Amino acid sequence: MSTTTQTEALVTLDIEGNLAVITLNRPDKRNALSLRVVEQLRAAFESLPDTVRVAILAGRGTHFCAGLDLSELKETTAGEGVQHSFKWYEAFSKIQFGKVPVVCAMQGAVVGGGLELASAAHVRVADETTYFGLPEGQRGIFLGGGGSVRVSKLIGFSRVTEMMLTGHVLDAQEGKAINLAHYVTSEGQAMQKARELAARIASNAPLSNFAIMNALPLIAEQPMSHGLMTEALMASITQSAPEAKERVNAFLEKRAGKVSL
Repeated sequence: MSTTTQTEALVTLDIEGNLAVITLNRPDKRNALSLRVVEQLRAAFESLPDTVRVAILAGRGTHFCAGLDLSELKETTAGEGVQHSFKWYEAFSKIQFGKVPVVCAMQGAVVGGGLELASAAHVRVADETTYFGLPEGQRGIFLGGGGSVRVSKLIGFSRVTEMMLTGHVLDAQEGKAINLAHYVTSEGQAMQKARELAARIASNAPLSNFAIMNALPLIAEQPMSHGLMTEALMASITQSAPEAKERVNAFLEKRAGKVSL
């Protein structure tokens, strides 16, 4: 069963059993991110019911997201700009470190703030129309939605520097080659692939998904000795859960499938 809620039609939330589909709904503006859109994204991810085990983030129309709505910068003071960025940080944190894993289905423009948004997702699926860019240098501005951190962690600060300085736009396959996308589909098929991946993710033990989402980024920031201790603790916690014990027993008793291509 599917339920849909809308708040001024900027972001929609559809609940389909254990799946939530959260969609940017501003196709006439190529789903540009105004502060209202960002706040509604935060509210959508915060309000997910406990029955949801995975979410898909998508954009309606021919583009996922063309970035920041630049009209919001015309009269912004420096202080207001800092507050503006922190509202983006709060919203995107609800995606990366929220209740459930997030699969991002992308098409068309994934540019500027749109790439910052996509980089907060855990799995990214592009179709062959997708292109990636960081045009802030040409706009006279700088990344302000967390991209200097998240995108740099995905592809390295040197690549981010080159993209921002030159305006270099990458197509879907180029983006996949440097980790901006994990999968590339034929045109119009990103959502179907995202649903397939979401179903697989939803079948995982929730505690394992939580550990993957939250412990791996923490371990990546820690010295090796700290990271190994964090890993040991998370391994012990997850494997002690009743669901984990049942899954391991199912494998040992040959009731569960083996890893295969």
